[in-house]
Amino acid sequence: MPAKLAVLGNVNIDFVFSAERVPLPGETLVGENLRFVPGGKAANQAVTAARLGAQVSIIGMVGRDAFGPALVDNLEREGINTDNLRRDDEASTGAAMVVLMPDGENSILSILGANDCLLPEHVEAAASAIERADQLLVQLTVPQESVDRAIQIAVDRGVPVQLDPTPVGRSLPKLWRRVYRSTPNETEAEAMVKVPVHDVDSAAKAAKKMRARGVKVPVVKLGAQGCVVLDDAGVRLIHGYKVDVVDTTGAGDAFAAGVAVRTAEGAPMDRAIAFANACGALACTVFGAQTGLPHREAVEQFLKQRGGEEGAKIDWL
Repeated sequence: MPAKLAVLGNVNIDFVFSAERVPLPGETLVGENLRFVPGGKAANQAVTAARLGAQVSIIGMVGRDAFGPALVDNLEREGINTDNLRRDDEASTGAAMVVLMPDGENSILSILGANDCLLPEHVEAAASAIERADQLLVQLTVPQESVDRAIQIAVDRGVPVQLDPTPVGRSLPKLWRRVYRSTPNETEAEAMVKVPVHDVDSAAKAAKKMRARGVKVPVVKLGAQGCVVLDDAGVRLIHGYKVDVVDTTGAGDAFAAGVAVRTAEGAPMDRAIAFANACGALACTVFGAQTGLPHREAVEQFLKQRGGEEGAKIDWL
């Protein structure tokens, strides 16, 4: 049986261009290679999950501008159920300005647009999609009260929730301590529990504080180094995979989808994280958010060349 996931959050159009660096205040630089790429964290996670073999339903909002219908069509081509992807008549479709630097790192300015028009009653109307799911994936890219309503619906129906607490600066949902799993990076972990994360030991400290506050499985991402995981088995670093980085956009979303899909399929946590690390690594090797999101066959081939899911290097802390 394929995993069944519901994903709540943003659907964006990304304006991606290359530059040597981000301009300083008052400075003008020349960029190049402008491209229009489907994006948005929820959309990216939904697309990855679908490409990994899951049945996916997305809950969100787009505008009625030229970008909105095109993004909906794109999701449907990926096999994603868009019955709960609404259109707002006044707001623009969400967008992101992505500056891609020569080392593959990026800086992103996000405009929420129609994503910020998703109300709790819209989430309530999608309750059946959440109830049917094996897991619910949420971020902070729609209003807090809508995220809280989705978490409450899922918890009431026994559906595990995975929280990707991004973007930083948005308020955490009031019910964040009731999520089953959370997957912050270093900056997001610090924002959640006020523990500066700069290495493995501080990531473990942040994970322990998250678990003490109610998150059953904290997963603190450390980029190419891998991630620190804490569950009933203990705390450990599960190493990532080295690749030639082209563009890191979407890597965190690929990771989030990977761990959700494999755990929904019944995989043990360490194997699910190894799979997710491979998804994130592969997403870094191709330009663009959704264009770089991996398919199941590519992930399995990548892992086969590196000893499989069971071959991931683990350091117990």
